Amino acid sequence: MEVTVELSDKEMLEILDLTGESMKSPTILRLMEEALQQRRRAQIAQRFISGEWDVELESFEADRELDRQRETELAP
Repeated sequence: MEVTVELSDKEMLEILDLTGESMKSPTILRLMEEALQQRRRAQIAQRFISGEWDVELESFEADRELDRQRETELAP
C-alpha cells in the first residue's frame, strides 16, 4: 500500500541522517518498523509488569542450583 507523507526538508534530512539511509522511502519504512517494534515491546513489557503474563523459571532455577553445586564440588 502506498502512503503519501508530507515532511519538511529539514525533517527529512534529519531522518535520513538518523537512519543512515540515503533514500526516502526505505528511511520512512525503517522508522515505521522501528516504531511498531518499540510499541510491541512496550505492550509485552506492560503485560509482565501488570501480572497479566507470568514466567515460570523452575527449570532454570534448578539448573542454576546444579551448576552451583558442581562448581563447589570442583573447587580446590
